[in-house]
Amino acid sequence: MVTINDNYLKLKAGYLFPEIGRRVNAFAAANPDAPIIRLGIGDVTEPLPEACRTAMIKAVEDMGDRATFKGYGPEQGYSWLREAIATHDFQSRGCDISADEIFVSDGSKCDCGNILDIFGNNNTIAVTDPVYPVYVDTNVMAGHTGDANERGEYDGLVYLPISAENDFTAEIPSQKVDLIYLCFPNNPTGATATKEHLTDWVNYARAHGSIILFDAAYEAFITDPSLPHSIYEIEGARECAIEFRSFSKNAGFTGTRCALTVVPKSLKGKAADGSDVELWGLWNRRQSTKFNGVSYIVQRGAEAVYSPEGKAQTRALIDFYMENARIIREQLTNAGIQVHGGVNAPYVWVKTPHGLSSWDFFDKLLHTCNVVGTPGSGFGAAGEGYFRISAFNSRENVNKAMRRIVEKFKS
Repeated sequence: MVTINDNYLKLKAGYLFPEIGRRVNAFAAANPDAPIIRLGIGDVTEPLPEACRTAMIKAVEDMGDRATFKGYGPEQGYSWLREAIATHDFQSRGCDISADEIFVSDGSKCDCGNILDIFGNNNTIAVTDPVYPVYVDTNVMAGHTGDANERGEYDGLVYLPISAENDFTAEIPSQKVDLIYLCFPNNPTGATATKEHLTDWVNYARAHGSIILFDAAYEAFITDPSLPHSIYEIEGARECAIEFRSFSKNAGFTGTRCALTVVPKSLKGKAADGSDVELWGLWNRRQSTKFNGVSYIVQRGAEAVYSPEGKAQTRALIDFYMENARIIREQLTNAGIQVHGGVNAPYVWVKTPHGLSSWDFFDKLLHTCNVVGTPGSGFGAAGEGYFRISAFNSRENVNKAMRRIVEKFKS
């Protein structure tokens, strides 16, 4: 009989969101008339921008004409999309990033896990706590950890607690770590990092030969003009950082799938013989071997995000969700519930009331308010006692959900 990858057996009982789905489905089956509102998983609800839809329709028509038909595209992404990304997302903010350092993909979630293919198995890996579960679970799958303890913490990982006491920003570790996962604006807490804070991290990484894996999937939701949108706004980041971005939340591509990863050509790693190796070449080789590229149709839709119409329509989408976040923050605050985030990010991080655990609060909201959120403990041990509420839903549903919660919890 074939053997399996035993590392999968180390994973906790279930990935967070499938476990939420299991509980919600069980409740819905027992209460078929319950008007459930889902503010848990960060899936968008509003239609794709018209500029993107128009571009994609035109691209479908291209596929119906031999003269404009496209077969296999470049695994790295079409040059016209990479150029648009480099110009509008990076160079416009003073970041020294060229189009050929951008790799178009089908999701930053995928890339955050796939990037481990190019790194060795002996690196010391640091993650924040709470943390987006993909960072941890993909390292478990790759064999980079030991078993989990009773708190769900895996041996072999360095956990950097983020809490209200440190404004939910990770403190620089006293020990040397090799790979550092940072996500700002943060999922799940909604916290942001100042330029000074990111500068400290870049300085640390350069001093220790570390690589920062910087997840900027929510950068478009930043409202404070003083906050950096990219780690490459920090001097020296080209020598120590890989950045992940996505079209999922800003332009509604969760079901369409398009994202990007930036790997500067100046990034280096060590081979077993001690020689320096360019990481760009390794990632390019990985993508060329294991990935066939994002469809031409989807990439044309993503390109339209950077048109004048696309920029305006995408901005309207972002503003819509951020207004939802404002409503959630204000209504929960009025109910006497302590909240964080929701100002520069589409997530509101809630301190569970009355000493309830994260999962107890989840069950209480589901059963008494028919509202679904995400238990903070599912993001790590330091998330216990917190709860994430997503602003991704219709205005009608957000208002209904808040009325139900306020009615139940207002003292």
